[in-house]
Amino acid sequence: MQVQDYWLILAFFVLVLAPAPFLGRYLFRVMEGQKTLLSPLLGPVERFCYRLSGVDEQSEQDWKTYMLALLAFTVASLLLLFAILLLQGQLPLNPQHLPGLEWTLAFNTAVSFVTNTNWQAYSGEASLSYFSQMIGLTVQNFVSPAVGLAVLVVLCRGIARKSTHNLGNFWVDLTRATLYGLLPLCLLLALLLVWQGVPQTFLDYAHALTVQGADQSIPLGPAASQIAIKQLGTNGGGFFGVNSAHPFENPTAWSNLFELASIILIPAALVFTFGHYVKDLRQSRALLASMLIIFVIGLGVTLYAEYQPNPALAALPIEQVGSLEGKESRFGTTGSALWAVTTTAASNGSVNAMHDSFSALGGLVPMFNMMLGEVIFGGVGAGMYGMLLFVLIAVFLAGLMIGRTPEYLGKKLEAREVRLLVATLLVMPVGVLVLGALAASLPGPMASVSNPGAHGFSQILYNYTSGAANNGSAFGGFGSNTPYHNLMIGLAMLIGRFGYILPILAIAGSLAAKKRAPVGGNSFPTHGPLFVTLLTLTILLVGGLTFLPALALGPIAEHLAMLAH
Repeated sequence: MQVQDYWLILAFFVLVLAPAPFLGRYLFRVMEGQKTLLSPLLGPVERFCYRLSGVDEQSEQDWKTYMLALLAFTVASLLLLFAILLLQGQLPLNPQHLPGLEWTLAFNTAVSFVTNTNWQAYSGEASLSYFSQMIGLTVQNFVSPAVGLAVLVVLCRGIARKSTHNLGNFWVDLTRATLYGLLPLCLLLALLLVWQGVPQTFLDYAHALTVQGADQSIPLGPAASQIAIKQLGTNGGGFFGVNSAHPFENPTAWSNLFELASIILIPAALVFTFGHYVKDLRQSRALLASMLIIFVIGLGVTLYAEYQPNPALAALPIEQVGSLEGKESRFGTTGSALWAVTTTAASNGSVNAMHDSFSALGGLVPMFNMMLGEVIFGGVGAGMYGMLLFVLIAVFLAGLMIGRTPEYLGKKLEAREVRLLVATLLVMPVGVLVLGALAASLPGPMASVSNPGAHGFSQILYNYTSGAANNGSAFGGFGSNTPYHNLMIGLAMLIGRFGYILPILAIAGSLAAKKRAPVGGNSFPTHGPLFVTLLTLTILLVGGLTFLPALALGPIAEHLAMLAH
């Protein structure tokens, strides 16, 4: 590694961690309807939205009513986006006259964006019109993370409130998260990206004459606005097919840094939002410490792996620059490794390098990050509520070890909550191992694999993990645009999204109805180094050991085979 590599890593952590406490407090005030600097400007817009939709912002819902509103919004969003993609050829803002998508691809894409996954089995500039990109995908890029943030807020209220069934109003939470949270941040980032050279235009594709005398079509479009929300909303779907490796999506070192830091900016801030809800920022610092420990370990392993020479190339002088196979040479090995770990620690899925070309261990870390359920920062809202599930599991395990009824911040965990927690532990195994095993066992789906042996199995494992984890990144050598994979990965995305959301809403309702027991000297502290260690081990062991046999057949076997040669 060279000096600029260390500066990149330092700048990344500064841009993420320095504003996180302030943004976290701002988001708490926004979601609780308190005044902020933007209230005079956006308050009238918020109230107009409520009048237009007939929502009473003072009316709160119990967890079942909240869940029904969320599901109704999701179904409506899914049907609308599915229709837009099918009928694209008859809709405006289509200067390239692109036809509608095949129905299984339209279904997969609609599910992908509604579930905040943004899995793309197509190339954006070659398949989607400006209308589909803006009205279809970009709208979902806003509201799908807003739904995740709303679910997190419900869980925070369930932990913080006592003896109540009121957990807020879904429509109010959705509006505030979008209007005050995502929209201003995206406007700022979009302007920064336009400044750095990212296109934002409705003009037709440009045409040029190459040196060889051939005509070349250069894709353009309203890219900056979609890239801003795909990063800040942990969506990840690229405007262009090669995502943030494309020079129009990511033209400079500054745009690379801005986009990279924005991936986990809001998830890091939401750790502090939780601390404000429970009125104890020590809890936030403990959770952030656990996230950073796992993140730094994963980054260290990936950097080590990518700077090690392949035995077949050991004679080449790559110690300083690392392996550049499949990487964007403008950003180098460190920039690609840092992005790969960050995008899979969050449920972002954007890439600036080809993960399929990483070394076996370098590809294992992003895969393992996703298998943990995207709790190392994770998606907007989704990462933090996933982390809180592991917190409750760790508290339950601690209670078993010391022979006490488990409780968290004064709320006792009883049989109902524990059953719901166990249900969430089945989400990733079903989405990854069951659906992945079917894909690996059937000759038709196996035809999508481009490599033999362990790496071919890793392609299947990575892609189904990405779908179930609502991440959206891929081992690019996998031909996923087939009817079977479009439907099965679509199912994995739905399982990965609602397999967590529905139990979380039920847990929130159960906890909110409980009385709060006073936290005394005999209570298990959940803010010190001991709990950070317990939580970290719980995430790695409970969340990760499930997948060790599958990893042994894929990237671990591939690494051992490489060493044997």
